[in-house]
Amino acid sequence: MERKFILEGIDETGTPDMKYYAFDWDDNIMNMPTKIILKDEDGDEVGMSTDDFAKYRGKIGSEEFEYEGHNIVGYSDNPFRNFRTEGDKQFIIDSMLAKPGPAWSDFVEAINNGSIFSIITARGHNPNTLKEACYNLILSNRDGINSNELVKNLEKYRELSGDEKLDKKDLIREYLDLCRFYPVSYGEGSAADPEEGKVKALKDFINHIKDVSKHIRKRAFLKNKVSNNFTPTIGFSDDDIRNVEVIKKHFEDEPMVKTYSTAGGIKKRY
Repeated sequence: MERKFILEGIDETGTPDMKYYAFDWDDNIMNMPTKIILKDEDGDEVGMSTDDFAKYRGKIGSEEFEYEGHNIVGYSDNPFRNFRTEGDKQFIIDSMLAKPGPAWSDFVEAINNGSIFSIITARGHNPNTLKEACYNLILSNRDGINSNELVKNLEKYRELSGDEKLDKKDLIREYLDLCRFYPVSYGEGSAADPEEGKVKALKDFINHIKDVSKHIRKRAFLKNKVSNNFTPTIGFSDDDIRNVEVIKKHFEDEPMVKTYSTAGGIKKRY
């Protein structure tokens, strides 16, 4: 049975802010160097960045087009090899070296506040690889992440819920165990058309958040330390406008979901 405890931003009055996050990874949290492998008319392999792939993926395999001096005719064999389990080791390395993306400040905010978040990415790595990358980013205090601030907030939650103290690394590990990691092309999912997988992942994360929120209400009532005004929200951000459109349309009747586009490196409400 999964052990739960209160985890999320708490304001100065001691009230949980009920703010949660769902992040795409590439060109949203991180500008990764990983390439999708395409094929030109001469049969040569051509690497395409994830940012460019978001623009061209509707054309790949359906029409020829020019890209960086090559006439692209389709995908190469195993075009997403770098985005699957065979690329797990390199992903850990690249995540420590890549430049932050447009949603990085929100990612930092989520972590420093101890808010539960999810990673919903078209990649197909092992979910534990994504979790390990986040753990390394936290311990390294990467670009605004403050592991001590995180621990301070996690300790507040544990005091509110009556849980025993843990050392820093165990506390961070337990925090990440409550977050969710969805590489939607892991197994049988499609990296070329990830929309359906992202919808399924966000549904699962919403259910997880609703379950956690019920637990928070119960704990808060027993402790009588926080207000009874609980309105959870989930901010979903993605750089691929098609993913954002599908998520917005699918969850238009779910008021807790707020969608944001980071296309072109600029975050805006969608």
